[in-house]
Amino acid sequence: MPYDDSPPPTRRARPLSVAAALAAVCLTAAGCGGGQEPGGAGAASPRPGGDAATSTAPTGEQPEPTASASPSAKPLPKGPLTGRTVVIDPGHNPGNRDHTREINRQVDIGTGRKECDTTGTATNDGYAEARFTLDVSHRLRALLEAEGARVRLTHDADRPFGPCIDERARIGNEAKADAVVSVHADGSSVGNRGFHVILPAGVKGGGADTSKIVKSSADLGARIAGHFARTTGSAPSNYIGGNTGLNTRDDLGGLNLSTVPKVFVECGNMRDPKDAALLTSASWRQKAAQGLADGITSYLKG
Repeated sequence: MPYDDSPPPTRRARPLSVAAALAAVCLTAAGCGGGQEPGGAGAASPRPGGDAATSTAPTGEQPEPTASASPSAKPLPKGPLTGRTVVIDPGHNPGNRDHTREINRQVDIGTGRKECDTTGTATNDGYAEARFTLDVSHRLRALLEAEGARVRLTHDADRPFGPCIDERARIGNEAKADAVVSVHADGSSVGNRGFHVILPAGVKGGGADTSKIVKSSADLGARIAGHFARTTGSAPSNYIGGNTGLNTRDDLGGLNLSTVPKVFVECGNMRDPKDAALLTSASWRQKAAQGLADGITSYLKG
């Protein structure tokens, strides 16, 4: 099945107040109940991607960072985000599948060790999460640069694999980014639908200390969730986050090692046919990028 990765014409990001952004999360059929997350058969199955659990796979060497981690060299227009730096972290790398030994290498996440990276998930007909995340990240970069932001990608499929999760965090830290957004899609059970934004928990240990970014990251995540719901029409996750679209975790190296405001966004569930139909649509991916851009802009102007 062919997939159109060419971006439609972009529009400028629209700011929205914090209250309106949070309210937008509730404008869905699921509502904003504080119910418990489902367990057992209804709970999310482990995703074959993202900051996954630890492994005892062989060790490999990690390539050096490439130019994808450098700021864009082209002149930027003056806009509401002039002087701001945003790092976009496209989840996974299309080449990871050919470098399983290397990506299974254990790296330090401050509170423990985890594998360098994972392959990511895919739809049932083979549309890879790594392809989805790059496409949305390119669209998001164009939108933010149109607003005057300096945008850096942690990678652009321009390296054999990776970067590892610790390097992804380091790229945002060294850029002194005003905001970092890691773009993902989930790989849960059929019937589990919707998006959720993962926020860093309060973590301190080893090289991890999120005490200075928990509050700001929560603000960034709430604004993204509100705008994402409004712009895409997608409901907050019905299986994670109690229908709020927000989920706090302490086991993700990309968040634990960050010293700047950062969130992960799971844009939908690739293994559910209805969500997959959205994720494989170029027009919906443009809406997803716009929702992310609007949330980031709201946060940076707030």
